[in-house]
Amino acid sequence: MPLAARPQRILLTRPEPGAARTRARLEALGHSVVGDPMLRFKETGAPLPRGPFSALAFTSAHGVRALAARPQASALRGLPVFTVGARTGAQARAAGFAHVIEAEGNIEALAALLSARLAPGARILHAAGADRAGDLAALLGRRQIAVALCVLYAMVPAQNLADATRTALIEGRIDTALHYSTRSAQTLLHCVAADGVKELLRALRHLCLSSAIAAPLAAAGCTVEIAETAEEDALLTLL
Repeated sequence: MPLAARPQRILLTRPEPGAARTRARLEALGHSVVGDPMLRFKETGAPLPRGPFSALAFTSAHGVRALAARPQASALRGLPVFTVGARTGAQARAAGFAHVIEAEGNIEALAALLSARLAPGARILHAAGADRAGDLAALLGRRQIAVALCVLYAMVPAQNLADATRTALIEGRIDTALHYSTRSAQTLLHCVAADGVKELLRALRHLCLSSAIAAPLAAAGCTVEIAETAEEDALLTLL
């Protein structure tokens, strides 16, 4: 990716673990970054359902992280693992799950993959978060594949901007905001309203991974630009 004509001063609201990777990419391109994650990972402590299971399903890298931290994970690593996409699949392999099969990026594709690979009567452990993009159990119910959902984590929204972010906005030291999720964008809008700097946010360029992410920002009066595809490479070409 070529270096942008002018280095940007970027607000990055993405949570970890993706934030560190994105920051490194941006700084390698010559941009400066103000990091202020709008969502923070928190484990729920929920007990795992009783097995046996035919397979595991992950719809986020955070779900992999949360299950891998459990003592029971060692007994589950030999099961087939189905992930919503390539990034979650890579996280599963890094966590020691051996047999990983990736869907094409959304929960409908994951349900179709599970339906094609598993026989009726199979039972899946779905390690997931409190907020989910779809209902895997409902999608698989017609195929008589049972889903044991375990909510292992929640992404807790920020209530205010970090002091450094608020100061940078007030002093005009941010040009552009990058947006990776609808919920992060909505939380950012809440935070700037709570801190009385909503008008300053409107003055920024807002680069969004998808039209769904852009929608609340546009409704709040922000000028948005949308990546051609929902991939980070496409988003960063807008800089």
